[in-house]
Amino acid sequence: MKLFIQIPCLNEEQTLPAVLSTIPESIPGIDEIEVLVIDDGSTDRTVEVARAHGVTHFVRHTSNMGLARSFRDGVDYALLHGADIVVNTDGDNQYPQAQIADLVQPILRSEAEIVIGDRQTRTIEHFSGFKKAMQRFGSWVASRAAGLDLPDAASGFRAYSKYSLIRLNIVTRFSYCMETIVQAGYKRIAIASIPITTNAKTRESRLFSNIWQHMFESGSAIARVYLMYRPMALFASVSAVLAACGLIPFVRYLVLLATDSGGNHLQSLLLGIVLVITAVLSITIGVVADLTRLNRTLAEEQLDLQKLARYGD
Repeated sequence: MKLFIQIPCLNEEQTLPAVLSTIPESIPGIDEIEVLVIDDGSTDRTVEVARAHGVTHFVRHTSNMGLARSFRDGVDYALLHGADIVVNTDGDNQYPQAQIADLVQPILRSEAEIVIGDRQTRTIEHFSGFKKAMQRFGSWVASRAAGLDLPDAASGFRAYSKYSLIRLNIVTRFSYCMETIVQAGYKRIAIASIPITTNAKTRESRLFSNIWQHMFESGSAIARVYLMYRPMALFASVSAVLAACGLIPFVRYLVLLATDSGGNHLQSLLLGIVLVITAVLSITIGVVADLTRLNRTLAEEQLDLQKLARYGD
């Protein structure tokens, strides 16, 4: 059983030594542990520092490509080099590397294919009350979209089995965290969470400039993936609401017509017609989107076979 621990880095020469020095050298059930540093366009000595600490596996981007692309390229490298499990951690030393051993255990016990480290955000001192509330809300939204119950959907401290990585496809550019959760829920890939602690804050996040951007990008990713895999549920709900709203002016028109209150009240009739037509259009779009989803499913099955041929069984 080979484990690859991948570390996406953007100018992490100051914090990377603390990360690398605390990665466990052995884990029960794991035969080999390899460390992979993904240099996402760093302009400092990140790569030199990694080499000095014995790292031999690198993926290098000449410019900043973003976290999602770094994750995807790291996974491709790890699987090509025989990884059975891939753990993703951060170069800013946010996560306790010693708990990697705990993170992989549900996969080794065949209890889950993906394991997420629950940071227990309510206990993190440097998180403001607002940020803690938004983290809980974001996790609730992602869980509902995926049909799961995850306490910390935004955590980047994760372990993935080879099986799950072959079946997941990253298409967003901002962050893979929410996208993989919704996909895993749709594809019935088992996910587990384990509680973890976090280290002291070393710097501000480089993934987003403020929490509003993070909320917008994460929400967009959830909505995009939900539309990709569950379009009919969304458009059917919108159609039902529009149809129900359309009945109100129709009923008003009929009541006024029956009571002979004067006037022709065509505005109510026209509003009702517009709403009902919009509801029909919405359900029609849902049918087309669902047919597109079916085609995507067939295409992903072919892609899974190509990945199996690329990475081996």
